[in-house]
Amino acid sequence: MTTSAMDWSDAQNILCVRLDNMGDVLMTTPAIRAIKAARAQRHLTLMASASGAVLRPHLAGVDDLIVYDAAWVKNDSSGNEADRAIIDTLAARQFDAAVIFTVFSQSALPAALMCHLAGIPRILAHARENPYRLLNPWVRDTEPQSGIRHEVQRQLDLVAAVGMACSNTRLSFKTCEADRLALRTILRRHGVDAPGGWIVAHCGATAESRRYGAAGFARALSLLQQQGRTVLLTGTEAERGLIQTIRGRCAPGLAVVDLAGCLSLGQFACLIEDADLLISNNTGPVHIAAAVQTPVVDLYALTNPQHTPWQVPHRLLSHDVPCKYCYRSVCPQGDNACLNGVAPEAVARAACELLEETACTL
Repeated sequence: MTTSAMDWSDAQNILCVRLDNMGDVLMTTPAIRAIKAARAQRHLTLMASASGAVLRPHLAGVDDLIVYDAAWVKNDSSGNEADRAIIDTLAARQFDAAVIFTVFSQSALPAALMCHLAGIPRILAHARENPYRLLNPWVRDTEPQSGIRHEVQRQLDLVAAVGMACSNTRLSFKTCEADRLALRTILRRHGVDAPGGWIVAHCGATAESRRYGAAGFARALSLLQQQGRTVLLTGTEAERGLIQTIRGRCAPGLAVVDLAGCLSLGQFACLIEDADLLISNNTGPVHIAAAVQTPVVDLYALTNPQHTPWQVPHRLLSHDVPCKYCYRSVCPQGDNACLNGVAPEAVARAACELLEETACTL
């Protein structure tokens, strides 16, 4: 590494590249904060997928956004016109530097090549292979051979390689009063008048391998009836059938409300922020809860180890299996045993413990 490659103190216009999903962008927010903190007047542009770009109104420190669905990341894009055009887009912005954030199973080099062709002089990323002139500096990727870090720590370590750090390493998600007021209106239409104190259960997930079974969810939620709290079921419009199935299997006396497909992202975050607890599969809402400091019972599929709840009270529930850390979106065994092996009683017990513990700290 040359001295100039290590010295980013004069970098004013920086591109932050995170091309996978919403949860991944959220787990990058502490590193983005560190970049901004190193020089307050920096202009930060986030280049994100359409999935990650929905976070833009809720991201502190991000000044601009470029939406790009890359050919080397799973998405619905096709052809190569957007891939050609993005180089011109990046060149026109005249960035001083770029930081490419990836999980260890992804390669940063395709994005690095685009940044290089766009004339960005300093490009920072993890890489396993020698990138030669593509990266300056090159941060050697030692994962997974030398152990696997939490995803948040991985990105903090990356920017620390060029001297950027800050004391606040929590995830970040900005909620707003307009979303909270709109949420109140929606909740009243569903018969919920309380200003908070509910339990949110997020029962879906993008990857099939990260979904706890409907019967298990319904049984676990029914066991929480004695808590006397309203349970709010959330999910996407596409998950409405799943949510209706779970609601239909819950104990008759449980106060349960179906909100699938009813909320914007901002309203959903306010719902979690005002909750006493989130029970969820390991997906984006877990990271929203961490950002707004709502305790989480995380039904954690053992597909990968590095995306656990970050700096928030939580319980991590999984069932150990020989095939763990498969990195698959569909269970190769077809039974999601690392999740469905978790007893509903264990989910309810974890929820009660967290509710009791966090109530004592208020």
